[in-house]
Amino acid sequence: MTRITLDDLDLRILSELQADSSISNLELSRRVHASAPTCLRRVRALSDAGVIARQIAIIDPSKLGPALTAVVEVSLDRQTAEDYDTFESYICAEPVVTQCYRVSPGPDFVVIAEVGDMAQYDELARRLFKSSSNIRNVRTFFSTRRAKFEANAPIRPNVSR
Repeated sequence: MTRITLDDLDLRILSELQADSSISNLELSRRVHASAPTCLRRVRALSDAGVIARQIAIIDPSKLGPALTAVVEVSLDRQTAEDYDTFESYICAEPVVTQCYRVSPGPDFVVIAEVGDMAQYDELARRLFKSSSNIRNVRTFFSTRRAKFEANAPIRPNVSR
Protein backbone atom coordinates (compact mmCIF):
# COMPACT_ATOMS: atom_id res chain seq x y z
CA MET A 1 0.00 0.00 0.00
CA THR A 2 1.49 3.31 -1.11
CA ARG A 3 0.96 6.29 1.14
CA ILE A 4 -0.15 9.43 -0.66
CA THR A 5 0.43 12.79 0.95
CA LEU A 6 -2.00 15.47 -0.12
CA ASP A 7 -1.12 19.13 0.30
CA ASP A 8 -3.49 22.05 0.74
CA LEU A 9 -3.83 22.59 -3.03
CA ASP A 10 -4.72 18.92 -3.59
CA LEU A 11 -7.37 19.18 -0.87
CA ARG A 12 -8.86 22.34 -2.40
CA ILE A 13 -8.93 20.70 -5.84
CA LEU A 14 -10.64 17.58 -4.48
CA SER A 15 -13.18 19.67 -2.61
CA GLU A 16 -14.10 21.66 -5.72
CA LEU A 17 -14.29 18.57 -7.94
CA GLN A 18 -16.53 16.77 -5.45
CA ALA A 19 -18.89 19.74 -5.51
CA ASP A 20 -18.96 19.85 -9.33
CA SER A 21 -16.62 17.78 -11.47
CA SER A 22 -18.04 19.30 -14.67
CA ILE A 23 -16.28 22.65 -14.17
CA SER A 24 -13.56 23.52 -16.65
CA ASN A 25 -9.91 23.37 -15.68
CA LEU A 26 -9.78 27.15 -16.05
CA GLU A 27 -12.68 27.59 -13.60
CA LEU A 28 -11.09 25.07 -11.23
CA SER A 29 -7.82 27.00 -11.28
CA ARG A 30 -9.69 30.23 -10.51
CA ARG A 31 -11.53 28.63 -7.57
CA VAL A 32 -8.43 27.06 -5.98
CA HIS A 33 -6.13 30.02 -6.73
CA ALA A 34 -3.59 28.13 -8.86
CA SER A 35 -2.55 28.24 -12.50
CA ALA A 36 -4.49 26.18 -15.05
CA PRO A 37 -1.44 24.04 -15.98
CA THR A 38 -0.80 23.31 -12.28
CA CYS A 39 -4.43 22.26 -11.78
CA LEU A 40 -4.39 20.04 -14.85
CA ARG A 41 -1.16 18.37 -13.71
CA ARG A 42 -2.52 17.88 -10.15
CA VAL A 43 -5.85 16.42 -11.34
CA ARG A 44 -4.01 13.98 -13.61
CA ALA A 45 -1.70 12.97 -10.77
CA LEU A 46 -4.65 12.48 -8.40
CA SER A 47 -6.39 10.35 -11.05
CA ASP A 48 -3.26 8.31 -11.80
CA ALA A 49 -2.77 7.68 -8.05
CA GLY A 50 -6.37 6.45 -7.75
CA VAL A 51 -7.42 9.24 -5.37
CA ILE A 52 -9.92 10.33 -8.03
CA ALA A 53 -11.45 6.98 -8.94
CA ARG A 54 -13.86 8.31 -11.58
CA GLN A 55 -16.06 11.26 -12.42
CA ILE A 56 -19.80 10.69 -12.60
CA ALA A 57 -23.12 12.49 -12.86
CA ILE A 58 -25.39 12.05 -9.86
CA ILE A 59 -28.96 11.68 -11.04
CA ASP A 60 -32.03 12.29 -8.89
CA PRO A 61 -34.02 9.07 -9.43
CA SER A 62 -37.31 10.81 -8.58
CA LYS A 63 -36.89 13.01 -11.68
CA LEU A 64 -37.01 9.90 -13.87
CA GLY A 65 -40.40 8.72 -12.64
CA PRO A 66 -41.63 6.85 -9.59
CA ALA A 67 -38.77 5.69 -7.38
CA LEU A 68 -38.59 3.44 -4.36
CA THR A 69 -35.38 3.11 -2.38
CA ALA A 70 -34.99 -0.23 -0.63
CA VAL A 71 -32.44 -0.63 2.17
CA VAL A 72 -31.91 -4.36 2.51
CA GLU A 73 -30.10 -6.22 5.30
CA VAL A 74 -28.86 -9.65 4.23
CA SER A 75 -27.47 -12.39 6.45
CA LEU A 76 -25.81 -15.45 4.94
CA ASP A 77 -25.94 -19.01 6.25
CA ARG A 78 -22.33 -19.79 5.38
CA GLN A 79 -19.90 -16.97 6.08
CA THR A 80 -16.59 -17.88 4.55
CA ALA A 81 -14.55 -15.37 2.58
CA GLU A 82 -15.53 -17.20 -0.59
CA ASP A 83 -19.24 -17.03 0.33
CA TYR A 84 -18.96 -13.28 0.98
CA ASP A 85 -17.18 -12.73 -2.35
CA THR A 86 -19.73 -14.85 -4.22
CA PHE A 87 -22.70 -12.97 -2.77
CA GLU A 88 -21.03 -9.62 -3.34
CA SER A 89 -20.33 -10.39 -7.01
CA TYR A 90 -23.85 -11.73 -7.47
CA ILE A 91 -25.61 -8.73 -5.91
CA CYS A 92 -23.34 -6.05 -7.40
CA ALA A 93 -24.04 -7.31 -10.92
CA GLU A 94 -27.68 -6.23 -10.51
CA PRO A 95 -28.25 -2.83 -12.20
CA VAL A 96 -30.78 -1.54 -9.63
CA VAL A 97 -28.33 -2.16 -6.77
CA THR A 98 -26.61 1.19 -6.26
CA GLN A 99 -24.64 0.38 -3.10
CA CYS A 100 -23.48 -2.74 -1.30
CA TYR A 101 -21.63 -2.84 2.02
CA ARG A 102 -20.21 -5.67 4.10
CA VAL A 103 -21.05 -4.73 7.67
CA SER A 104 -20.38 -5.86 11.19
CA PRO A 105 -21.95 -6.55 13.62
CA GLY A 106 -25.48 -7.51 12.64
CA PRO A 107 -26.30 -8.59 9.11
CA ASP A 108 -23.50 -9.52 6.72
CA PHE A 109 -24.50 -7.00 4.04
CA VAL A 110 -26.50 -3.83 3.63
CA VAL A 111 -27.69 -3.31 0.06
CA ILE A 112 -29.30 -0.20 -1.39
CA ALA A 113 -31.53 -0.71 -4.43
CA GLU A 114 -33.46 1.84 -6.49
CA VAL A 115 -36.61 0.35 -8.03
CA GLY A 116 -39.65 1.90 -9.67
CA ASP A 117 -42.29 0.51 -7.33
CA MET A 118 -43.16 -2.29 -4.92
CA ALA A 119 -43.87 -4.75 -7.75
CA GLN A 120 -40.34 -4.24 -9.09
CA TYR A 121 -38.89 -4.74 -5.62
CA ASP A 122 -40.91 -7.94 -5.21
CA GLU A 123 -39.57 -9.26 -8.54
CA LEU A 124 -36.02 -8.33 -7.50
CA ALA A 125 -36.40 -10.02 -4.11
CA ARG A 126 -37.75 -13.21 -5.67
CA ARG A 127 -34.95 -13.34 -8.22
CA LEU A 128 -32.05 -12.43 -5.95
CA PHE A 129 -32.91 -13.48 -2.44
CA LYS A 130 -35.28 -16.41 -2.70
CA SER A 131 -33.25 -18.28 -5.31
CA SER A 132 -30.01 -18.35 -3.31
CA SER A 133 -29.49 -21.29 -0.98
CA ASN A 134 -27.00 -19.36 1.17
CA ILE A 135 -29.29 -16.54 2.37
CA ARG A 136 -30.46 -16.98 5.95
CA ASN A 137 -32.36 -13.73 6.45
CA VAL A 138 -33.46 -10.68 4.47
CA ARG A 139 -34.94 -7.60 6.09
CA THR A 140 -35.96 -4.64 3.95
CA PHE A 141 -36.69 -1.03 4.84
CA PHE A 142 -38.23 1.41 2.36
CA SER A 143 -37.26 5.05 2.31
CA THR A 144 -40.14 7.45 2.83
CA ARG A 145 -37.98 10.55 2.32
CA ARG A 146 -34.39 11.24 1.34
CA ALA A 147 -33.17 13.86 3.79
CA LYS A 148 -29.58 13.85 2.51
CA PHE A 149 -27.62 12.14 -0.22
CA GLU A 150 -23.98 12.91 -0.89
CA ALA A 151 -21.31 11.03 -2.76
CA ASN A 152 -18.57 13.17 -1.25
CA ALA A 153 -15.76 11.56 0.70
CA PRO A 154 -14.35 13.48 3.66
CA ILE A 155 -11.27 15.37 2.52
CA ARG A 156 -8.35 14.50 4.82
CA PRO A 157 -4.63 15.08 4.42
CA ASN A 158 -2.18 12.16 4.31
CA VAL A 159 -4.52 9.65 2.66
CA SER A 160 -3.31 6.08 2.19
CA ARG A 161 -4.50 3.93 -0.67
